[in-house]
Amino acid sequence: MSLKTGAVFLAEQLEAYGVTHVFMVPAILRRTLVEMEMRTNIKRLHVHSEKSAVYMADGFARAAGKPAICMAQVIGALNIAAGLREPFLANSPVIAFTGGRSPKTKFRHVYQEIDDIPAFEPVTKFNATIDDVGRFPDMLEQAYRNAVSGCPGPVHLQFQGNEGQIDLEEAELEPLNDMRFISIPPFRPEAEKRDTKRALDLLQKAERPVIVSGGGVKYSNAAPQLCQLAESLNIPVATSLNGKDTFLGNHPLSAGVAGTYSRSSANHIIGEADLVCFIGSKTGGMTTHFWQVPPTDKDIIQIDIDPQVIGINYPLKAAVNGDARSVLETMIELMDKSTASRRTNWKIRIKEIVDSWYTEFDTLLKSDDIPIRPERLCSDLTNYVPDDSFIVVDTGHAGMWMGGMFDITAVNQHYVRSAGHLGWAFPASLGAKCALPDRPVICFTGDAGFWYHIGEIETAVRWKINSITLVNNNSAGNQSKTGFDRAYGGTQTEQAKEIWNFTKVNFANIANEIGALGIRVEKPSDFKGALERALSADRPVVIDVVTDVDAIAPVAVT
Repeated sequence: MSLKTGAVFLAEQLEAYGVTHVFMVPAILRRTLVEMEMRTNIKRLHVHSEKSAVYMADGFARAAGKPAICMAQVIGALNIAAGLREPFLANSPVIAFTGGRSPKTKFRHVYQEIDDIPAFEPVTKFNATIDDVGRFPDMLEQAYRNAVSGCPGPVHLQFQGNEGQIDLEEAELEPLNDMRFISIPPFRPEAEKRDTKRALDLLQKAERPVIVSGGGVKYSNAAPQLCQLAESLNIPVATSLNGKDTFLGNHPLSAGVAGTYSRSSANHIIGEADLVCFIGSKTGGMTTHFWQVPPTDKDIIQIDIDPQVIGINYPLKAAVNGDARSVLETMIELMDKSTASRRTNWKIRIKEIVDSWYTEFDTLLKSDDIPIRPERLCSDLTNYVPDDSFIVVDTGHAGMWMGGMFDITAVNQHYVRSAGHLGWAFPASLGAKCALPDRPVICFTGDAGFWYHIGEIETAVRWKINSITLVNNNSAGNQSKTGFDRAYGGTQTEQAKEIWNFTKVNFANIANEIGALGIRVEKPSDFKGALERALSADRPVVIDVVTDVDAIAPVAVT
């Protein structure tokens, strides 16, 4: 055993676990940060808010498929907790370190201190305090194990001392080197074969089945197996937003994104199906448009690694508890390809529904209107982003436009989206670019979302994080228009628009002033050249696209 400080241990162990970046607002674990400089190659990114630190770690974790670290001292802990709502809802393995209270000064009104631990309970899988430096090894391993095992999710460790000064103390600290917990998934639990066979039997007997692929398929790296099963049995695939990149949007069996932020073809196909099979999806409100797509009387199969979500929203014809890839591999071994002929007419019908969607939106997807239509913008992204792009998408209108109008067209393209927090996408894209320095990382957000963390342009410039941020700029949060129309009884007053309209701002000018490359696009024909320029620029880029404030994304079809 070797005597060392907690700071030395933490710096060395994080590097051993493959950490390359920590995202933080100082001051937290100051001596650990010094030891990182002296002993490791870990980059210590000081960002402009605790929430941004969480979102950057979240983007990194989703891009890399492994835990990422964010940190803040005790006064910033509640901002960290607020940020952890996003990775908790998205099942992302973010590990948060914060400072905590000292036993010597609890309940004495110490400057800036409150008991933060309860705030982390609803947004973490594991929430613990470290009050003894000797616990650093096992608590860090617990954090990693909890973050990646089963259904992934965030973890919080509170280090004693407002800045985590416990890292200055010494103990005999030996690493626990179980490296299974440094990436997702550490284990692939196999389902009971009888459950898998029952689910497969139902799929093969069905004449109009559809698979809904969720984020669990992504985390299990099961997209190839999903495609093989679907092609072998002639079964169309819809996806959740989290699973959008698990099945190519231009595949003949692709139905599109289902649910609320969706493509109507997917909802129509699910509506006409006689069996719906959810794989790696919690069957939540967004994926099912609040349990209307499909309705609860439809025949349902659910396959998931988390037994707590199986059957939570639908009565099931078959329930399979296991890792998505292991279940799909077993199905592939057992399947009878001859049953695909049962679904020849279904495959023809799928093409009719999908073709009908493209026909309906063809004019808007190709529109030359000025201001630019968001449908055209999403279509151009489909056509022009590189095959190895990593796409990061905000919620709200950004999530609706991209969920319905953008297609993944290459197996090496990847797509992540906000689970519900406007403003997440820009800082998350910076974290993703840190994880993927050699791939194009493209953020799609609106001006309403970009305003949240616009100060992180400076972080991107300072750290040379060369992501591309595309701002759908209509000078408004116009997703709110429909809701306020209803609130005002049909049509808003002009004064009511103050609630969701903004000052007209050229974000390209702001980006250029800070040291990034800013490009403004006002005509559809100019977008391709702007994107090409951004992809070749050796610095962060903000593309400000002026779009139509009256363009409202289509509502979900049931």
